[in-house]
Amino acid sequence: MTDEYAPITLDRATLHQGDSREVLPLLEPEQFTACVCDPPYHLTQTSRKGSPRNNDPETPFGRTRLGSRGFMGKTWDGGDTAFQPEFWTEVLRILKPGAMLLAFGGTRTFHRLTCAIEDAGFEVRDCLMWLYGSGFPKSLDISKALDKAAGAEAAKRWNGWGSSLKPAWEPIILAMKPLDGTFSQNAQHHGVAGVNIDASRIGVGKGGRRDGEKSAEKRYAGRGSTNFAPTPGPRGGDAKGRWPANLLLDDEAGKLLDRQSGERPGCRSPSNARSGSKFRPGQGKCMPQGVIYPDTGGASRFFYCSKASKRDRTCDGRVENSHPTVKPRSLMEYLCRLVTPPGGGLILDPFMGSGSTGIGALLTGNRFVGIELEPESFETARQRIEIVSQTISESENINA
Repeated sequence: MTDEYAPITLDRATLHQGDSREVLPLLEPEQFTACVCDPPYHLTQTSRKGSPRNNDPETPFGRTRLGSRGFMGKTWDGGDTAFQPEFWTEVLRILKPGAMLLAFGGTRTFHRLTCAIEDAGFEVRDCLMWLYGSGFPKSLDISKALDKAAGAEAAKRWNGWGSSLKPAWEPIILAMKPLDGTFSQNAQHHGVAGVNIDASRIGVGKGGRRDGEKSAEKRYAGRGSTNFAPTPGPRGGDAKGRWPANLLLDDEAGKLLDRQSGERPGCRSPSNARSGSKFRPGQGKCMPQGVIYPDTGGASRFFYCSKASKRDRTCDGRVENSHPTVKPRSLMEYLCRLVTPPGGGLILDPFMGSGSTGIGALLTGNRFVGIELEPESFETARQRIEIVSQTISESENINA
């Protein structure tokens, strides 16, 4: 490692301030057990005079990009790094065989992100959806624009028309570096295989709501069925946790969903046409007619629900954090747990931002390597990760 890219080393974390395209080639091959990241969405900017088509075959956007800025005018969202297969080829090189990649994308541009990841040699396994209730529409009022340009009569005809929908979800690409043999052979030889189902099961809290602050042992203990229902047990229910789905909610989206569904009891098992009895999916046997799964609550109880604290981004007010796209700490903690092997591993984030992936990695018992280009974001990430690292060390010393 050259002095120019000498990293800052913390307990369990190594942080690089620089361009990930220049730092990644300096890292040793096949050392990371997962990559969890939130790349630039590379949202195009358009002129107020319209969206002129771009006939330049070298530009993949299909329309003109005005300047080097993207989301909210930020320079870090400009360019097309996350759309380049060459970038993800370098990420592929330093991941272990069978290692998983989780990459957030924008709803307008994630198709290009997915193609780049696949073209680099990854196998696309799924696309998760993170549903949130706090999105704010950034829409042009066409009627008002016409009122200024063409007068009241033209504006009246287009009253109520806008240019954008309210954002309410983000895709998360789940991809895998090709296996070295089978899943079992890969697990044995490289210590990496698949996704951690049992550690990511959806626990059942009071009234069917999930408690995102419970320990992993309490939330995800034991084995449940492969459907959304908890395993029946004494007195109608010993909920071991639901199989994790590819839909994730934030707390606000969960509450909105529950208002729509109302309080609902557990579902009956689907009918088994051959025997006339009830069949419990994933268990390989029939249940007596009329058995009802024991839990009640809203529809959000079928999915993981992240809880974002207002103090997450600032570590209880100890760090200034002006990054505009901070993900909830509990969400990143859940995603890190989903894709890391038993006993923990080494997680990479080549777009570290303000450090939420690093925090999630440490809280799930993993080590972390992060790379961030912007000096202000890097310093924010360093402070946040250092605080969490120190807190974990102090807790371990107390319990020792």
